[in-house]
Amino acid sequence: MTRNFNPALMDVADRSGTEVTNAARGDARLLMCAPDHFGVDYVINPWMENQIGRTHVTLAKEQWENLRQQIALVSPLDLIAPVAGLPDMVFTANAGLAIGEKAVVTRFHAKERRPEEAFFRDWFERAGFAVASWPQDVPFEGAGDALLDRARDLIWCGHGWRSSEKAPKLLERIFETRAVGLRLVDPRFYHLDTCLCPLPGGWLMYYPNAFDEQSRALIASLTPKEKRIEVSEEDAASFACNAVAIGRRVFMNDASESLRARLRCAGLVPVLTPLSEFLKAGGAAKCLTLEVRRPQAR
Repeated sequence: MTRNFNPALMDVADRSGTEVTNAARGDARLLMCAPDHFGVDYVINPWMENQIGRTHVTLAKEQWENLRQQIALVSPLDLIAPVAGLPDMVFTANAGLAIGEKAVVTRFHAKERRPEEAFFRDWFERAGFAVASWPQDVPFEGAGDALLDRARDLIWCGHGWRSSEKAPKLLERIFETRAVGLRLVDPRFYHLDTCLCPLPGGWLMYYPNAFDEQSRALIASLTPKEKRIEVSEEDAASFACNAVAIGRRVFMNDASESLRARLRCAGLVPVLTPLSEFLKAGGAAKCLTLEVRRPQAR
């Protein structure tokens, strides 16, 4: 399915809707998976409650394609083939974590998603990444719970629902980058990328109540107050933090006018990409993408 880019969905700060040149693109590269087999077939998070069989396939494909087209304007994209019987494979953020030439493949907490691991491992290996070993008994759900913050040269690592508290130390050894563990306490925000988003320029957008007191204090100690963008519960429930930041643009399902104004004041351009069908499964823009800066051929 192909649809034209819709500039009406872009925030008023940037409505050009024009194709950017390769020189203007960021150095990010994203992995996506078409929603050919997407649906809510089981319940593994609160958003899936009462949603089994209620997704609109055509609308989901249109929303995904709109996100893909908008991101393609500013970043190269790779696609992994969807697999029948794996409805959540569309959420490629959970494929693993790739930094430089190394990658870690996810160890899913939920048994329903474990069959995805073999397909993601195969993709990483074919793409030229050196896949690091990971303990079988340590759950870790990839870039859903591990977010690289280049401004601070660290990996924010969420744990408490899907990923183990042992994950930060393991990531630190593999990627030789500081990993900071943050405990998640609200079951609605079961992955870190649903409630925290590092942004260009050292900004950090997050929903404080998703974290325990110690984690909130840790975020505050590592991020100057003037660089912290705290979102409301309403914006958090709209998955505003589940955003993809490329250059100045921040692709997100939805955001209040006050949050959009805050982002514009930070020099960023919010780009609204409605993803209501994917919210039924507990994901939005960030969940549908995985940053994979492709390594040099080895």
